[in-house]
Amino acid sequence: MFYRPEDGHGLPHNPFNAIVTPRPIGWISSRSADGINNLAPYSFFNAIAYVPPQVMFSSTTTKDDQAEAKDSVANIRETGVFCVNIVEYAARDLMNITTEHFGKEVDEFERAGITPVECETINCPRVPDAPAALECKLTQIVELPGKMNRLVLGEVTGVHMRDDCLRDGRFDITAFQPLARLGYRDYGRITEAFELVRPDE
Repeated sequence: MFYRPEDGHGLPHNPFNAIVTPRPIGWISSRSADGINNLAPYSFFNAIAYVPPQVMFSSTTTKDDQAEAKDSVANIRETGVFCVNIVEYAARDLMNITTEHFGKEVDEFERAGITPVECETINCPRVPDAPAALECKLTQIVELPGKMNRLVLGEVTGVHMRDDCLRDGRFDITAFQPLARLGYRDYGRITEAFELVRPDE
């Protein structure tokens, strides 16, 4: 099968989201200039550089009560900071609660029953029991082609790691089984890892 996106795929569901998988989920926490906390998951998320450490996520829709993009993007533009909370399999139901399209006045931490804690280097809440959390300062917001597609880039200014996820000096993902987006309404979890050594190492 071949199709041009502008012509449509003719399938019951868009296959693009299922082709680019698995995708890590960035559970983005932010705070509005008015002090309202926000927590929302984004599967268009990844790390993009080592030194200095940098991450990205993109927002692809808008809301009736926001002039631009979603609450996360609006908050980050206002305050210049955000936090990426890594989602473990055990938190899948809590994360799913925060996928609901709440009004901008709603605190998703409260809706999900999560008590936020303050970040160390930025004025932003984070998920206290997340396996890891990356405190970030905004570097730029890029307007992408399409209606309200926004790419948010940030530099990591602080890193939290849960102690039980550190094993023999390594951050062990099998300790918490990261949740991954697989497209459609499908998710997966990483339960094992294997190592490949480069031929020139």
